[in-house]
Amino acid sequence: MTKEMADDVEYHEEFVTNPRGLRLFTCGWLPASSSPKALIFLCHGYGMEVSGFMKACGVELATAGYGVFGIDYEGHGKSMGARCYIQKFEHLVDDCDRFFKSICELEEYRDKSRFLYGESMGGAVALLLHRKDPTFWDGAVLVAPMCKISEKVKPHPLVVTLLTQVEEIIPKWKIVPTKDVIDSAFKDPIKREKIRKNKLIYQDKPRLKTALELLRTSISVEQSLSQVSMPFFILHGEADTVTDPEVSRALYERAASADKTIKLYPGMWHGLTAGEPDHNVHLVFSDIVAWLDRRSHRQDRASMTPPAACTDSAAAAAADSPVSPEPPRQGAAGGFLCGLTGRANPQQCRM
Repeated sequence: MTKEMADDVEYHEEFVTNPRGLRLFTCGWLPASSSPKALIFLCHGYGMEVSGFMKACGVELATAGYGVFGIDYEGHGKSMGARCYIQKFEHLVDDCDRFFKSICELEEYRDKSRFLYGESMGGAVALLLHRKDPTFWDGAVLVAPMCKISEKVKPHPLVVTLLTQVEEIIPKWKIVPTKDVIDSAFKDPIKREKIRKNKLIYQDKPRLKTALELLRTSISVEQSLSQVSMPFFILHGEADTVTDPEVSRALYERAASADKTIKLYPGMWHGLTAGEPDHNVHLVFSDIVAWLDRRSHRQDRASMTPPAACTDSAAAAAADSPVSPEPPRQGAAGGFLCGLTGRANPQQCRM
């Protein structure tokens, strides 16, 4: 295990081996001078990774007193496997489940609250982890989650049938056309170029089987939205053209959770925590930490009484946010891969 210390945050990384014999990269950030008040487990997005792209997230949350842990999925980041090739989405979920629970089972963490944190495709991973073990997690932060395919871009069933017939013949073929998602996701041009220079991030065309797995996963998650029962906080940029804010509204409205909150940010894009100007990123993390803090101050995991679902008006939420609205941008073409796009006016809530 490799350890580093900086800015009152302890960083560590190591590799674990999954049942398929692949070495997967894992890392974590801990407050250096105190025991973490709760545990947060990062689920990164499609083509992304945790040690570089989500470093700021780990440091920010650890600085706020949380223990933060992440894993690069098979074929992502520093983990082994064909680059960004998802043979079975359930493999990603199972690997996360195994690693995350191994942390929760450590003696010093057994009584800590545990939260999932999913960005984009990682939102689907988080929801599937909850579905796999509905009572294990104390809540989830879902940032622009992929939890439903927009009807505007869902492919015709005949197209899906045709692609399915050849997916076992050419599963790794980079056949699916898509525009540069980085240009569409990250607003700040300097941060955008920094992300583009991160060689651990996959920036090539999606592979055929990967695209079909994401489609099947999105449909499966959509069909089970009403089974979501854990507390959650959805954050979504109103100007997001990668994942449709309407899909977050669908999750909020259908979920059975008694404690659920959604907040839309006027003018913000898909990359809320990595691609916005610094003042916007600070606002987003302030909201996340405030939500977590209200659900983390307890010793007994079974003793929490969940707050009621958030139902504040859109006007009230907009008044809380200093972000200036922007004219809607054109949706990023690229089909169904990320569940894009379309402008909507879903209900906004304060926490």
